[in-house]
Amino acid sequence: MKTNTYDLIIVGGGILGTFHAYHALKKGLSVLQLEKDNFPVGSTVRNFGQVVPSGMAGEWFDYGVRGLEIYQSIQQEMDISIRNNGSIYIASDTDEIQVIHELSAHYQTKGYDHALWSKAQILAKYPAMHADYVQEAIVFDQELSVEPETMIRQLHIFMQAKFEKYTLKYDTTVIACEDGNEQASLTTSNLEVFEGAKIIICNGYEFKILYRSLFDDSGLEISKLQMMRTKPLPQIQLPGNILTGLTIRRYESFEEYCPSFGTIPVPEHYHELRKYGIHILFKQATDGSIIVGDSHEYAAGNRLDDLGFAVDTYINDLMIAEANRIIPMRNDWITSSWSGFYAQHKDHMLEVDVSPRIHVRTGIGGKGMTASAGYAEQSIEKLF
Repeated sequence: MKTNTYDLIIVGGGILGTFHAYHALKKGLSVLQLEKDNFPVGSTVRNFGQVVPSGMAGEWFDYGVRGLEIYQSIQQEMDISIRNNGSIYIASDTDEIQVIHELSAHYQTKGYDHALWSKAQILAKYPAMHADYVQEAIVFDQELSVEPETMIRQLHIFMQAKFEKYTLKYDTTVIACEDGNEQASLTTSNLEVFEGAKIIICNGYEFKILYRSLFDDSGLEISKLQMMRTKPLPQIQLPGNILTGLTIRRYESFEEYCPSFGTIPVPEHYHELRKYGIHILFKQATDGSIIVGDSHEYAAGNRLDDLGFAVDTYINDLMIAEANRIIPMRNDWITSSWSGFYAQHKDHMLEVDVSPRIHVRTGIGGKGMTASAGYAEQSIEKLF
């Protein structure tokens, strides 16, 4: 049995844990990051790769804006797949138009750059979109896209090259943590022991290994998402983050800042979609394939398995049909489909100090790609 000592140990190799490591390293601390899988395969890679502060409310908006700066600063040093192609929310009816105008009024007070686009402007930029769906849009040119399947590993490679005090270990499951007199320690499934001045646990939706009873009563819930990817479609050009009418009727910023959000009627054709938490997003990858989704089904944080592992064809068919109202979309274009999961908290996120040296930070929900970089910065400042 061997012992190694660090200023900080991060449990979890996803985006939230990685940015905690990044900001600690920027402060000159020695950091060990441990990931239980061969490489990250959870929420961080099973998403659209959209960095959209415009969809956030409260402090999460501020974290998202700071995240734009952090992502771009890293991209200037190494290609981690960041693209500055902006975000567009497309309103499909008069109610959604009303809501995006209200969001525009809010962002004018915040000084967050944006533009309202006419139908003609949208179709000029996105000629593949169906003219009968597109009415108006709100556009945020400063927002970013990433390639979710590759970005986190590129970020790890960047950090390994940049920071001498960074140690990353994949395939390393932590089975116990303990706070001692002068250091915290953890034990891996290989019975290796590591010590640190502090341990931060960013465990995503893995609640069965460490502190099971804590997570049983934490207020966390799990969301299961379904997403699809098409074959490369060079005939369709969709630069940026494409968000649609159902997104306008769902995202936090619209709910928080738009007075008419809670009063606009739900069109009949949206009822079945909302039953499965569906809203339609598109994100085109560099190879021309398009990620399409997503749906949301929920379970208590300690009941992940109730959600099942299967991909529901009926839900996919609903999403394809709604996507086809917006752009050309066919079932036989879909080459892969998957379910993703993330943990979220009903109030904020889960921040529990298990002891003076052991800290749980998880449950950031669907905000991880947008807000983790900014959130982790202030989290590290508080702890160090």
